[in-house]
Amino acid sequence: MHRANGADRADRVHRASPADPVPEPAAAPAKPSRLEPVLLAVTASALVAGGVLWLLGETTAADLCWALGTLAAVGPAVGWVLVALRHGQAGVDLIAVLALGGTLAVGEYLAGALIGLMLATGRTLEAAARRRASHDLRALLAHAPRTARRRTGTGVRPVPLAEVAVDDLLVVGAGEVVPVDGQVVDTTAVLDESVLTGEAVPVARAPGQAVRSGVVNAGGAFELRATATERDSAYAEIVRLARQAGAQSAPVVRLADRYAAWFLPLSVAVAGLAWLLSGSAVRAVAVLVVATPCPLLLAAPVAIVSGLSRASRLGVVVRDGGALELLGRARTLLLDKTGTLTGGRPRVLDVTAAPGFKPAEVLRLAATVDQYSPHVLAHAIVDAARERGLEPSVATDVSEEAGRGAYGIVEGRRMSVGRLEPGTPVPGWARAAENRALLDGAAVAWLTVDGAPVGAVLLRDPLRHDAPRTLRRLRAAGIGRIVMLTGDRPEPAREIAAVLGLDGVRAELTPADKVAAVRAERERAVTVMVGDGVNDAPALAAADVGVAMGARGSTASSEAADVVLTTDRVDRLADATAIAVRARRIAVQSALGGMLLSLAAMGVAAVGLLPPAAGALLQEGIDVVVILNALRALRVDRAARPALEPATEALIHRFAAEHDDLQDVLQAVRDAAARLSSTAAADGTGAQALESVREAHRLLTERLLPHEYAEEHQLYPALEATLGGPEATATMSRAHAEIERLARRVATHLSLADAQGAPVPEQLEDLRACLYGLHTVLRLHFTQEEENYFSLAP
Repeated sequence: MHRANGADRADRVHRASPADPVPEPAAAPAKPSRLEPVLLAVTASALVAGGVLWLLGETTAADLCWALGTLAAVGPAVGWVLVALRHGQAGVDLIAVLALGGTLAVGEYLAGALIGLMLATGRTLEAAARRRASHDLRALLAHAPRTARRRTGTGVRPVPLAEVAVDDLLVVGAGEVVPVDGQVVDTTAVLDESVLTGEAVPVARAPGQAVRSGVVNAGGAFELRATATERDSAYAEIVRLARQAGAQSAPVVRLADRYAAWFLPLSVAVAGLAWLLSGSAVRAVAVLVVATPCPLLLAAPVAIVSGLSRASRLGVVVRDGGALELLGRARTLLLDKTGTLTGGRPRVLDVTAAPGFKPAEVLRLAATVDQYSPHVLAHAIVDAARERGLEPSVATDVSEEAGRGAYGIVEGRRMSVGRLEPGTPVPGWARAAENRALLDGAAVAWLTVDGAPVGAVLLRDPLRHDAPRTLRRLRAAGIGRIVMLTGDRPEPAREIAAVLGLDGVRAELTPADKVAAVRAERERAVTVMVGDGVNDAPALAAADVGVAMGARGSTASSEAADVVLTTDRVDRLADATAIAVRARRIAVQSALGGMLLSLAAMGVAAVGLLPPAAGALLQEGIDVVVILNALRALRVDRAARPALEPATEALIHRFAAEHDDLQDVLQAVRDAAARLSSTAAADGTGAQALESVREAHRLLTERLLPHEYAEEHQLYPALEATLGGPEATATMSRAHAEIERLARRVATHLSLADAQGAPVPEQLEDLRACLYGLHTVLRLHFTQEEENYFSLAP
């Protein structure tokens, strides 16, 4: 059993070379412009001052103020148009420039001041939704070691990493980052490879096996034979990939400019035609005034910024409006496995006990030894014991061997938790535990007493309870293709993909493989990549939208992402996507609706029924309508997430906690079935296993069935209002009935065995079927409740 302190991983990374300077990233983020807020203040002040003077009867002074406000807007507007033209774009600002110039030419200063204010407001709001200028790679670079300890004929000497050559013999101390790619030389190395693979469980690398740079030594010191230089090693490649992917991320064109492609020439054509037919320049200016696309300049940014605000309240940080708009158009979702679809922390899957021991006793004894260990699996064992009310006792003479396990004296007997010693005889029950671990993709921690195995604790990084509901909501929001990209082994990856109904799975990927997969998907559709490790940073940067699990993920992945989930809840991704889709839909509605109203006003102005000043005021009215519509993006979409009453949420948390407490009951049922099978094969009667069946039935009667009854009569009625009626819980109620039926069947078998003195051979097959069936139904039922109901209040 491998040992590593998962809690100190980040610390170890930063302690590797504390005195080394951190290089600057390739590109620094651009500073925000101060022009937009200054222009907004000037145009607003000019408009208000002119209005006050006009009310006082000072019309000349009022016109002067409005003219100055118009002139203040002309300069920046011309600059924005020239910049757009240099990039081959003719944006909506060109209409505003024509309207501003036209109002000054014909003396319609109030209309010009109103247009200047609307232009400044739109640009200020848009500045809040600009795409980031570059990806910050500071955390990636900080993790990279700067020196290595090279063994020479006279000892060990630190050297700059650039001086390390192929075949150099290096020493990697406990907690240090492996500096270059190499092979283990002298002893088994225990490594935390999550920085490259994302896999939470540390791995052992025997002498002769390859080790990649960037991983953390989670065990004792070992020697490494360099097989690559610094520039050719794995971690340097990760940094280069992230830089290249960040540099290739193209900026998002403003939503407004896409509609301007046809709105701009149409507006100019109508204004020119009105002037040509009427001979009145004022009429042409009036057309340009009402054609000024303020709904485009204001509505889209307001809706997008409202969406950003709404997302931030849920713990979702979206870097800019371009990212939110792209998220709303996404059709492909790529997901890392560990820490994204799974919890990222190993948990106890099952406990198997040898004859004469009980699973609860095995777990308690294992926790007693492991409570002194910093290993990530040891923490999982101790936590599982305490969750089930099994308080560890006191162990003495505790020691730990990296890559082997922990040892101690408990209750006067020598015990160990970890790997079995080479040559240890493996009994039949232990071979069954090994097979199950292989099938379930689980790690095994063996408990031995005086050198003999007496129990096995199976551990696995479990699927998040909210993952299935999250993926269903993402599909409902428009995501058509969902694929898992992971550095983990194919077997557990395929199992999770099958459970979640994913459209594809690619396992054992390197960071370069992930980037290639992201780029391939981007050629077909707007693509979102979700991850939480340093190894995910290049793929996040390469995607149209990168989403980082920032609560426990690496700083590098968060800084390379467009969206950061600040809470450890993958369901927030579905919330963010729903918000993005809704904000973008509202932005498009507002922009198109405003343009249609502007087109109608243009027709009225073209025939001389709408002078410029009145047209500007009408345009303001249109702006108010579209902005109010855009602000709907701030409201909560009740359809996206069912609303829970506080009492219902409390019930969910109560029954979720009871599920954790009842895990030992499920294990007792399965253990009774297994013992019934093994002893029946030995003596033909199963009499020796009858006591374990009685114990399982006692636990069912005293603990599990009351829990199921309480769910049926308290939780399910409370959920009906949220889920839309009793039909939503009908299948779960049917499962309750089946659980009770199987429990009664077991009780009947026990009664028959008591009457006959022992179970007759004819009973054994049905009793085993009842117990295995009950265990299967319970596991499925618990999982369904956790995914469908408990995930509503994670």
